[in-house]
Amino acid sequence: MLSKNIPQVSSLLVSEPFMLDPNFKRSVVLLTEYDESVVGFILNQMSSLQLQDVLPDTPDCDFPVYIGGPVGSDTLHFIHRCYDKMNSGVEVTENIFWGGNFETLKTLIQNKLIDRTEVKFFIGYSGWDSEQLKDELKQNSWLVHNRYNSELLFVEDEENLWKEVVVSMGQKFAHIANFPENPMWN
Repeated sequence: MLSKNIPQVSSLLVSEPFMLDPNFKRSVVLLTEYDESVVGFILNQMSSLQLQDVLPDTPDCDFPVYIGGPVGSDTLHFIHRCYDKMNSGVEVTENIFWGGNFETLKTLIQNKLIDRTEVKFFIGYSGWDSEQLKDELKQNSWLVHNRYNSELLFVEDEENLWKEVVVSMGQKFAHIANFPENPMWN
């Protein structure tokens, strides 16, 4: 099932349908760094928290906070598509940025100049060393998607995002989207 695409910064890693690691069950991970170490964020694991729960100086901010991965669960990260407002961040794909000036972002949020369709927050991150990820790719644990619609990155429908991304990979992979979560249900 392995997609022969080589992962790169901005690739989406799509977990194979029966991945055993509960941290990555039916997950879609955006890679934001890929060299000796690999960093990414799970796009479809929404926590029960909102930004106002994590940052006391953003009262009444109902932006959802996602679980970015099992590493650094005491850290907060974000991706955004509002460079024009923030003037900061590392571009990971066209018009999608990782991080930036957090104080500027908080000010923009407090003044209601950014909405939840422009930024996505994560507690923790997903991380590998490059050899570990290469091994997981050889084991067919992940599909690699390098050409996707960036709108998918900000979808809040976490239940269907995995299916949407798999289908967007083309006919070769579309049938995977209908696999049951548990093979015993087949």
